[in-house]
Amino acid sequence: MKAQLKTFDVAMLGVSMVIGVGIFRTPAMVASKAGSVELFLAAWVVGALISYCGALTFAEIGSRYPVVGAFYKIFSYCYHPSAAFSLNWSLIIMNASSSATVALIGAEYLASVLDPTGVQKELIQIIVVSTLTILYTANVIGIRAGATLQNVLSVVKIVLVLFFCAGIFLSAPESSGNVAVPQPMGSNTVALFFAAMVPIFFSYGGYQNAINFGRDTHNAVKTMPRAILISMVIVMVLYVTLNVSYVHALGFENCVNSPLIASALGERLLGSIGRNFTAVVIFLSVAGFLNSTFMFNPRLMYAMAEEGMLPSMFMRTNSKIQVQTFSLTVFFALVLIAFYSLGSFDQLLRYVMFNDTLILALAASCIFILRKRGVGEGAVYSVPSLVIPIIFICTLLGMTMSVVSEDPIRSLAAIGVFAVGFVLWWVRTTLVKNT
Repeated sequence: MKAQLKTFDVAMLGVSMVIGVGIFRTPAMVASKAGSVELFLAAWVVGALISYCGALTFAEIGSRYPVVGAFYKIFSYCYHPSAAFSLNWSLIIMNASSSATVALIGAEYLASVLDPTGVQKELIQIIVVSTLTILYTANVIGIRAGATLQNVLSVVKIVLVLFFCAGIFLSAPESSGNVAVPQPMGSNTVALFFAAMVPIFFSYGGYQNAINFGRDTHNAVKTMPRAILISMVIVMVLYVTLNVSYVHALGFENCVNSPLIASALGERLLGSIGRNFTAVVIFLSVAGFLNSTFMFNPRLMYAMAEEGMLPSMFMRTNSKIQVQTFSLTVFFALVLIAFYSLGSFDQLLRYVMFNDTLILALAASCIFILRKRGVGEGAVYSVPSLVIPIIFICTLLGMTMSVVSEDPIRSLAAIGVFAVGFVLWWVRTTLVKNT
């Protein structure tokens, strides 16, 4: 692995790993759970601040441990090998499932433009497979080609989200008086807070995956924290402004009852062509997110193979174009498999968030172990106070409990994926010992 990525490259990767489809879908879910415009907006601001705590935490981790597939490596270094394998096995399966679901949503939006008379299942499948294949091919060409495509998609995405933020300049709509707005869940403010945080953190998540490019990045000790923090500042400003735009331009009642809230805002901004414009925007956002998953997931497999947890073929890298063709192809296949076995967006969200919040909390906890063992002493970046990762970790664990309470069945399914990973690790370890 040679360093080919610069601060701008990693920052744009961070932006696209965060801004996928969540911000165009989850605000209606948050509004429904919040029950009032004040709590709705406050939840997004609090979510931004806590996510920034996470960004600060992973900025230090990335600075202390700049390696390929650092999200696996920190588990391997700080915890037992079985935990490292099981957690990253679950993470890769979750990433493939998330990618497939996001691709499906993007295809549904684009299909509504290509075939406004009635979206056909076959057309959606063609769009999904074609999009994934094009992005896979771009990344097979080389990391520079993948990063260039990522930069273009990220800049376009930022500009388009800024366009939607223009809703704050529209006149507020008159309330119809016919829409019932749910009230907060009694006086249990803590339960309400964590329930609202689940879809918010889904929308804010992804920046932590930037640490997987430690060895791909020029002067990673300095570049990695700088890029992570830049990307999260961009995302925070865009998200909070966009949610203010949703509320101002549509009215809170319509936010609650508009699952395709971005389409409603697009129609308000541009009239009859607004929905089609929004569909194209969301598809481009989806493409940027998917491209970032093709870039970082092979790095996780590389790290696992480097420690003998996967066959050595997962480490094979073309030294000139810096592409792990085998690992990239495996992930491409996993996404296609997941595409044909999907549930609804809401169901997948609960499965993903159980895994994501728990794994993220354990990953953030590595900062204490890395500090205690003196890893990367003298690193350029350090979190100003250890209270910051503690706040982040406690919030994540609270959300994990909220997901379990709301959907215990899918939480058990997620635990089952962990268990399968442990079994695979045990079988592999046993076979190695016997040979």
